[in-house]
Amino acid sequence: MAVTETPAPRRAEKRKRGGGRAGYWLYLIPGAVLFILVIGLPLAGTLYLSLTKWSGVGDPTFIGFDNYTRLFQDEVFWTSFKNTVAMIVAMVVAPTLFGLLLAATLFDVIGRKFKPRTASALRAIFYLPQVLPVVVAGIVWGWILRPDGAFNSLLDSIGLGALRHDWLGDPNTALPSVMAVMIWVQIGYPVVVFMAALQRVDPELYEAAEVDGANWWHRFRSITLAQIRPETFVVALTCTIAALKVFGPVFALTRGGPENATNVPSYFAYFTFFKKLQVGYGSAISTVLTLIIIIVAAVFIYLQYRSERQDREV
Repeated sequence: MAVTETPAPRRAEKRKRGGGRAGYWLYLIPGAVLFILVIGLPLAGTLYLSLTKWSGVGDPTFIGFDNYTRLFQDEVFWTSFKNTVAMIVAMVVAPTLFGLLLAATLFDVIGRKFKPRTASALRAIFYLPQVLPVVVAGIVWGWILRPDGAFNSLLDSIGLGALRHDWLGDPNTALPSVMAVMIWVQIGYPVVVFMAALQRVDPELYEAAEVDGANWWHRFRSITLAQIRPETFVVALTCTIAALKVFGPVFALTRGGPENATNVPSYFAYFTFFKKLQVGYGSAISTVLTLIIIIVAAVFIYLQYRSERQDREV
């Protein structure tokens, strides 16, 4: 029985190709090292501290899962996550919906009736709050919404002085006020992403729909939404992660108050860790928050993958 041998040139080509693929992995080493140093080791340290009782001084005392048992019985913890749901509405749902409508309007209406530069200028205006440092924006809005601030002065000037209020000092209005600020901060991001996505949509699809008598809403629903679905997943995922770990605006506006009305997990972890010096308990809060973010990201990625697979099958 004759044995077929691979010709020498072919074997050399395979070795060369395999060596090239191996060389690609070398480029991942710097990123992997940085990931371990910046994320992996701190995460492992936080996980260990979450199993201890420590005030930041002396040696930690290992207590197992006591911090997690305490955490799930803590009313402030559950209040902070209830407030996170409100933040998701303010930083994900509202900006995504309004941003999509604004982007479609700027691209399909303003960009056609006026010059494209007009749409670009309006896009830059909407994106401006994203450029501002979050703490600076929070300080400015804190000045606007305080009892003697600009908003109450505006109400006085238009004859609505009876509506004057301590918007950030009242537990009933503090969270809606913070949500309004976060909508203002966040809405520019989806506008920019969606307008970029709309530029890759084939114009002939809109032209064919117009010839068939489709109005703007029909074109938006049947063409725009279907064509920019990948960008919608990206915006929803990144904004959800931002809402889950939001800290700066809450710190600048309310410090989690009044009466925990605006407390969120990230600020709760910060306050517990640095102010109350309960390092182990604060680490447990951070660990649970990290786990939730990982689960949410995995769910979004799976849904996006399933949606793309269904589109390919169709």
